[in-house]
Amino acid sequence: MPTVDDVRRQFAAPPPEGRPMMRWWWFGPAVDRRELERQLQAMAAAGLGGVEVAFVYPMSSVDAPFGSDKFLQDVGFAARTARELGLRFDLTLGSGWSFGGGHIGPELAARRLSWDRREIGGEAYDVPVVAAWPGDEVVAAFVGAGSAGQPSSYDEVAVSNGMIRVPSGAGPREVLIATSRLTGQNVKRAAAGAEGPVLDHYSRAAAEEHIRSVAEPLLAAATPELVGSVFCDSLEVYQADWTPSIFEEFARRRGYDLRPRLWELRTESQVRIDFYRTLSELYEDNFVTVFQRWAAAHDVPFRIQSYGEPPATVSSYRHADLFEGEGWGWTRLPETRWASSAASIYGRSVVSAEAWTWVHSPSFRATPLDLKGEAHEHFLSGVNQLIGHGWPYSPTGEPGVGWIFYAAGALDDRNPWWPVAPDLFGYLHRLSWLLQQGTPVRPVKVYVPASDAYATGSLNLYRTVRRLIGAEIPRTIRESGLDFDLIDDDAIGVVEPAGVSLVVVPPEATVPAGTKRWLHAVVAAGGVVVDDVSALADRLPERLPEDIGVVHRRLDDGEFYFVANTGNQTRTFSLDVASVELWDAATGAIRPSSSSVTLHPYQAVVLVPVAGSEERLVADVPLRTVEGAWQVDPSRFAAAGSASYEVEFELPAVDDRIVLDFGDGVPAERDGYLPEHSYQALITSPVGVAAEVWVNETRCGTLWAPPYRIDITDAARPGANTLRIVVYSTATSALAADQHLHALVESVTARFGRRFDLQDVEHAADFQDSGRLIPPTIVLRQLGKRGS
Repeated sequence: MPTVDDVRRQFAAPPPEGRPMMRWWWFGPAVDRRELERQLQAMAAAGLGGVEVAFVYPMSSVDAPFGSDKFLQDVGFAARTARELGLRFDLTLGSGWSFGGGHIGPELAARRLSWDRREIGGEAYDVPVVAAWPGDEVVAAFVGAGSAGQPSSYDEVAVSNGMIRVPSGAGPREVLIATSRLTGQNVKRAAAGAEGPVLDHYSRAAAEEHIRSVAEPLLAAATPELVGSVFCDSLEVYQADWTPSIFEEFARRRGYDLRPRLWELRTESQVRIDFYRTLSELYEDNFVTVFQRWAAAHDVPFRIQSYGEPPATVSSYRHADLFEGEGWGWTRLPETRWASSAASIYGRSVVSAEAWTWVHSPSFRATPLDLKGEAHEHFLSGVNQLIGHGWPYSPTGEPGVGWIFYAAGALDDRNPWWPVAPDLFGYLHRLSWLLQQGTPVRPVKVYVPASDAYATGSLNLYRTVRRLIGAEIPRTIRESGLDFDLIDDDAIGVVEPAGVSLVVVPPEATVPAGTKRWLHAVVAAGGVVVDDVSALADRLPERLPEDIGVVHRRLDDGEFYFVANTGNQTRTFSLDVASVELWDAATGAIRPSSSSVTLHPYQAVVLVPVAGSEERLVADVPLRTVEGAWQVDPSRFAAAGSASYEVEFELPAVDDRIVLDFGDGVPAERDGYLPEHSYQALITSPVGVAAEVWVNETRCGTLWAPPYRIDITDAARPGANTLRIVVYSTATSALAADQHLHALVESVTARFGRRFDLQDVEHAADFQDSGRLIPPTIVLRQLGKRGS
């Protein structure tokens, strides 16, 4: 484990690990090697660390479909070019999501259990087995005494020679017929040539077929030693609750026969709990483990977003190498917390998040401050590697705004504010790398009531658990300044009870016997188990100031705290230590500080407790506002997304630092239409979306987040000075005015079928960018020492 000095030495210029990456959408696939090279160069120049290539639906004609020789050669070219530029190259093992395609036949495709219910009288029936759709298979039939769904139990009846044989009995009665059916789900957002059914994620044979047909050729084309990881996106295999081997697997794992009790799946029974737990295990053993072992044989890590459908548990992650989540909300339970909990419990030092998935929708609306603010939410949820969502491959010179993904930020060099991107990504790199150092301090564990989630019959274990735990538990813990991990019935096997100080069990949770014994051991070792949520706050420290989130990590000989203001009001935070160093991720600078820190809107700092740190006092003395005849051509702003302001100003001869202060911006409301899960930083900036500041033709830096202050000392001089400020916007106006995009979508839809719909673009005109510039105040910054 690194020491404080180890981390301090590298903080200003950390190694490449932790640089933000981008999901790179290849549409079609239709790519040109010169354009691939240009875009990779642009990413490297912006300070990004690499790409995760994703192959999705067409946006043009396609000459080399998915899987073709030329397509694979282009993959190899991109991987080699990325390595030459020092970029990581990650590979999605398929097209669209979830895994599948034309190589998956009915015997390997995702299946679901369907029930047909009929009321009958007392007479006997021989009912022919008729397949309504190809692939339908009757797996069992039952009859029970009663009607209108009243039978309390059922008896299995024979299915033989193509007939369901219902014996006579005393009516009324009810017949249940269980049929295994193909879900019919095809790969979503598939590239040309990648169409076909989603595979059965409980079937080892299906996983191995996908590896042979898709994953193996892709990895060979890229060359394993050039690949940072192979990747599986979130699990979205809808309604898939069946696999042909389920009866045998259930008996082996649960110790009793499922078939005669299959009807109990329609009730909240122990059979239902055991059934869905078996599905979780089959997903782990026949999907995650199969891909991990194959990747390991090539010495490549397997990365996965393990949540959704099938019912992946927190501990399902342990069968992969790299864990990833998505979703923001540091006081809630996003998928990010599902992944970061598993990483903490199972000892993975890096945990990633698909970041900016819906940031300030629609495309091109996202600002650098939006990206920063949402990134803080991920960091506070335990993440330390960002995979941006994302970078759309768009040919240079395409009409209008070019190609965009149907629902995401377009985070590439088409954004007018891109000149400030290196500063943004440098800031995020510094924090990501730092948060990979040491180990997380999370004294609270929140029990995952998996049995209760299984009992609901929901395939999406994560969403059901989130509902069962509720909003109050995570919010109360986080707002106290503490952090937590989710812990499930498998994870207790690797977490020592003596190391746990507080466990929160959701009210009325069903707890298996083994987990009860572990909870008793926690109490015996001096820990506390709380199942009364109303009493939880009494076990925690006092509530922090509103909007303040904290991440605490331990190093070999010390610790540090990442502290973020997640709101649009200035807040003050105090750390209960004598003296600290303040590490500034924006600049890499380190300085002594008091333990009481004022955080501007969406600002974050790192505080490191140290012995004998001597705080330097700062006195800011406003000199005057930079008034004058600001020269600007407003028409250029609308046309190019930028405007250059210039003015002359006078400075006296002083020994102090000279700072331009534009203020913190003005708190704002969510503007226009935004989906609920779309992140927006609620500040109206004094300098448009972002700005570059030049004094006497020397670039002093950029402004894109509060506090909008910049030190110009090294460029300024006594007497006359020239101040030039270049203000940037987003490309939302260009998106709203684009006459080509909708025609393009109609054209590819007519040719390839409806594979996507552009989302939220009709609201692009709701947002109006401006070349706003608030004249700054010249501030003389006087530095002294404590007691001087």
